[in-house]
Amino acid sequence: MTPGFPARRFDLSVMRAQNAALMRLEESIDLAPELRNLIKIRVSQLNGCVFCLDMYWIDARAEGATEERLYSLDAWRESRRYNARERAALGLCEALTLLPAGGFTEAAWLEATGILGDDAIQVALETTAVNAWNRLMIASGAEPGHYEAAMQEAA
Repeated sequence: MTPGFPARRFDLSVMRAQNAALMRLEESIDLAPELRNLIKIRVSQLNGCVFCLDMYWIDARAEGATEERLYSLDAWRESRRYNARERAALGLCEALTLLPAGGFTEAAWLEATGILGDDAIQVALETTAVNAWNRLMIASGAEPGHYEAAMQEAA
């Protein structure tokens, strides 16, 4: 996450060490870029983080994601655009993101690990990282519309 984006409440650049720690966590996660992008966007949809939605959508498109897959992501259960692996990851990331609503169950974990195997842990880590970014960006009041593709990598 690149510090210095306009924000109404506070500038994340005052949290350089914490930003760097979250970036290192994300760099350590081993998932295919297409799957990571779906997780990032879906978690951000669930949390209502407009800054992150803008950023992750831009990056996903730059990495080749189709408009059809991106705009139907909110209804992934009803769409045939996602394979079994992606569905398992999306189900797990929703369960982990919707904890206050009682979304995470043993069944959710078993369903995900049955398809994803050990990658379920990577999905859980990606979901955790995106949830942290979403909450920080929402708290800061970061304004969408200032991000360009791959600015995260440049940071």
